[in-house]
Amino acid sequence: MQNHFPLVSIITLNYHQAVVTCEFLESCRHLTYPNYEILVCDMKSDEDPREIIHPENYPHTKLYCSGLNRGFAGGNNWGMQFAKGEYILLLNNDTEVTPDLIGNLLIPFEIDKRAGVVSPKINYFDPPDKIQYAGFNRMNPLTGRTKTIGNKEKDRGQYDEIRPTFGAHGAAMMVKREVIDKVGRFPERFFLYYEEWDWSTRILKAGYKIYFQGLVTVYHKESVSVGKGNPMKEYYLTRNRILYMRRNSHGIRFLIFSVFFTLFTLPKTTLKYLFKGDLIFLKAFLKGINDNLRTSSHSPV
Repeated sequence: MQNHFPLVSIITLNYHQAVVTCEFLESCRHLTYPNYEILVCDMKSDEDPREIIHPENYPHTKLYCSGLNRGFAGGNNWGMQFAKGEYILLLNNDTEVTPDLIGNLLIPFEIDKRAGVVSPKINYFDPPDKIQYAGFNRMNPLTGRTKTIGNKEKDRGQYDEIRPTFGAHGAAMMVKREVIDKVGRFPERFFLYYEEWDWSTRILKAGYKIYFQGLVTVYHKESVSVGKGNPMKEYYLTRNRILYMRRNSHGIRFLIFSVFFTLFTLPKTTLKYLFKGDLIFLKAFLKGINDNLRTSSHSPV
């Protein structure tokens, strides 16, 4: 059986959201794949997760408490040390899965030996027929941003296909252990946001391919842990956007990005927050820039 059904290790992080994590685990009850384990990794939540999350109530599930908030990158890296699977499936705790998820995510690995990472189609949890992710376009070297294919489109089956893409989505991605052994894990310097892009870039440079698997869907409640209106999100998006470009574009390419950011992004965003009176968000935005000026772009991964 194990030859036909390789062990898949599902890793999900919990941070102040034990009830949401239990909802995720409830959806995993219906997984039809016969050989998997679930590792719930708590990032030092305020409440004791053991009082709410009872692994014995959920198939194949174990709970690990780190005693430290390691962020998305560090938390998943920490969880990987406990994973025994040939494939690692990283899923946000604010997602809910469909029964055939694992089997479908394994298909691109079976048809292409160079497949290193596979992400499913991701729809919003509410409404469930609205797409969030159907693959990524190439990172724009001018803006340091990318466009998500299909975002906010009504799901009419237009992306029900398997094809290569330029980046995996951090909310749902299956990685072959061979890739982790060769390329390494997430760059923990990012802590939150853009880490999957830095990792995707390294994986592609190592000769692997990243696939979008549109024949299976994960439903994402989005930003449950961080919150949609949190200045921390503005800080990390700004800091890590610049950090990603510092690490992955050089010479004239980084110079062009720097000029664009200085002459367009900086004044536009500053004026936007001043006009709205969102001084907390403006401070977070400026701090994200300042932290790049004071630190090196490289650190141990």
